[in-house]
Amino acid sequence: MGRIADTFAALAQQGRKGLIPYIMAGDPSPTLTVDLLHALVEGGADVIELGVPFSDPMADGPVIQRAAERAIAQGVGLRQTLAMVAEFRKTNDSTPVVLMGYANPIECMGQAAFVAAAKSAGADGVLVVDYPPEESDVFAQQLRAVDMDPIYLLAPTSTEERIAAVAKVASGYLYYVSLKGVTGAGHLDLHEVSQRIPQIRQRTGLPVGVGFGIRDASTAQRLAGMADAVVVGSRLIDAITDVPQGDAKAALLAVMKDIRAGVDHAGQPAMK
Repeated sequence: MGRIADTFAALAQQGRKGLIPYIMAGDPSPTLTVDLLHALVEGGADVIELGVPFSDPMADGPVIQRAAERAIAQGVGLRQTLAMVAEFRKTNDSTPVVLMGYANPIECMGQAAFVAAAKSAGADGVLVVDYPPEESDVFAQQLRAVDMDPIYLLAPTSTEERIAAVAKVASGYLYYVSLKGVTGAGHLDLHEVSQRIPQIRQRTGLPVGVGFGIRDASTAQRLAGMADAVVVGSRLIDAITDVPQGDAKAALLAVMKDIRAGVDHAGQPAMK
């Protein structure tokens, strides 16, 4: 098994839920990204999603859009992101890293070249928002051939047929988008999530992570009680944007530890 499967197997054995934080490579500064990745681990990350800056991030709300803009303005793209993963791997060989982004940079590099470069850098999975399962079977096969996982999104609007199509090509885990909207939106419907996740589990044995709209420990706790993992992004980017860069690591750690506490209380009385 790869790092992602090993991680979720260990979580299941321990009776724990996973925490999957997301940050954007190169934001707020390219020189900070690797330190922030290590801070995520220190704060309790089980898997890390690292955003690849792109100029038209269609699934992302204003917080992550601005993070991508800041990173691009500092010269960070796909190759620089891969270099950051490789640097992180020099001192961390255990925490899974998933590259999250869009098709255009991968197509510009070439799928085969990208898969080889991502594997060499030490990435464990790839989530490409605009690679639908019907059009990315070959890409998924290329990833699995080198023990990397193709991760896919499912949404509240996903049909039974769509869930089945994703389940056929995905590995690692499935990312369920908890709301109809972009990252960081605030209209999370916990009841709808509680209804949809069992439907997804009828179609696949893969772990299910839930993300979009999670901003506090209480929400993380409730969602962790329904899913196998919770994904948090915009809240973390807000934390490192609102402080001087020298304080970014401490600010990130504070939010991570709060969310981690919520995830670890899944199934217990709601946190205040």
